[in-house]
Amino acid sequence: MSIAGGIERAPGRGSEIGADVIQIFTKQVHRWAETQVSEGTADDFRAALSRYGIGVAGSHDSYLINLASPDPALFDRSYRSFCRELERCAILSLNFLVTHPGNATDGDRLGGLQRNARAVRWALSEIECETRILIEATAGQGTALGCRFEELARLLEGTGDEERVGVCIDTAHLFAAGYDLTGDYDGVIAELDAVVGLGRVRLFHLNDSKTPLGSRVDRHEAIARGFLGPEPFRRIMRDERFRTVPKVIETPKGDDPVRLDRRNLARLRGYLR
Repeated sequence: MSIAGGIERAPGRGSEIGADVIQIFTKQVHRWAETQVSEGTADDFRAALSRYGIGVAGSHDSYLINLASPDPALFDRSYRSFCRELERCAILSLNFLVTHPGNATDGDRLGGLQRNARAVRWALSEIECETRILIEATAGQGTALGCRFEELARLLEGTGDEERVGVCIDTAHLFAAGYDLTGDYDGVIAELDAVVGLGRVRLFHLNDSKTPLGSRVDRHEAIARGFLGPEPFRRIMRDERFRTVPKVIETPKGDDPVRLDRRNLARLRGYLR
């Protein structure tokens, strides 16, 4: 949901499309400049969540943050920015903060995973909050970490916090990374359970993919209009193991965001019938 005009307007926009769960950015995601959230704004935001019946609300951190960076200066800047993200989540009482695992630009994936996990662990000890940090599975584009379940599991283990750290599963990313949710849904979910644990899946990003299986290219498409098609979404929506896991769409907005968001949500909810 857009925060144009103020973060406190996002719940109303969520209500307009019939959302029960919303995700926002708490700052401009392509700039390092940080923003402050006043107590008054936070009060207005929480009141709006209650007024519009939004049960779960979270944020996604800045796209500039790279907690896996081998560059000490970039790592430090990323860590400080991540802490500011978590502080804004705390004042807004957000349920989750989604974060990308970062990029191992030196090719040392294990070192990148260790740096990321260490940074998350530090941030949780530094910032007192109830917001859960959710590490997002990626498509594996370039040097991006987190495109394999084993890497997500290593990150979770490295943070050492089973309660406050989980994963966010993006269907488009998973498919682009080579996990065939369309042809082998049961096999993919079984592997996710065995390697990561379904109990650590705390959020879904439900997006179709503009690119084919294993492409490693992250491009979102409307539900059931991409290479994934309707079946994986039908399976997820009807899977009792995920019934209470919050779900967010990040599908293309086009020139009529409200109409398209409503259409995608209606399509997903229709799979329950």
